[in-house]
Amino acid sequence: MNVLATGRRILLVLGLPAVLFAVWWFATAGSTDFYVPPLSAVLRKFGEVWTGERLRADVLPSLLRLTAGYLLAVVVGVGLGLVVGTHRVVRDVLEPVLELFRAVPPPVLVPVIMLFAGIGDTMKVIVIACGCVWPILLNTVEGVRAVDEVLGDTCRSYGITGPARLWHLVLRSASPQIVTGMRQSLSIGIILMVISEMFAASNGLGFTIVQFQRTFAIPEMWSGILLLGLLGFALSLLFRLAENRVLAWYHGLRHAQRNT
Repeated sequence: MNVLATGRRILLVLGLPAVLFAVWWFATAGSTDFYVPPLSAVLRKFGEVWTGERLRADVLPSLLRLTAGYLLAVVVGVGLGLVVGTHRVVRDVLEPVLELFRAVPPPVLVPVIMLFAGIGDTMKVIVIACGCVWPILLNTVEGVRAVDEVLGDTCRSYGITGPARLWHLVLRSASPQIVTGMRQSLSIGIILMVISEMFAASNGLGFTIVQFQRTFAIPEMWSGILLLGLLGFALSLLFRLAENRVLAWYHGLRHAQRNT
């Protein structure tokens, strides 16, 4: 049964991507359009372009920027979300300002951030963090506000206060929504990683794809887009594995409730 369940899960995960690749392959087979080359040509260029040197020079810097910006957003989003969600006065004061900044698209901030952060990696990390922080922050606030009052009273009755209450009750209760915000931010981070590298950059996936487009290296450009899609898919799978491990207690609880 476990083998069958695992095989079914793999089929569900890989089924649609496989169908889409098949559609792409047959739809572009024999294509003579300069801007829409056959998938076979794209895959051939994929193997030629994204090798050792290109991975070190472009893919690795992009992943490092994404990781740094994403982790910064997690720290700021969860930390500020705990404060805002726990203290009503702070929430009432900050909510209008947070809604104002949340409505500003992060790509618009790129020229502004370049003024004080320069055009190096710091600017790109800040841009990624500015976009990723909002889903994490808002989900953390809602998760903290939704903490069961009965559990809160129980903690007070047993003298569980301060950091112990924050760790064992608040964070644990809010963790499903915090992880939801982190999952949403991951896709935003990949988008902003590419956008930030299109501005005054000398390496990275975004920079390389734009260079291919400007030099009319169309198959190479499509290979970069394909790499971004595969990267997003791989990161999503890794995040899901980490989520299942961190929230094993939560998924087990929901499974038990469905079976009762």
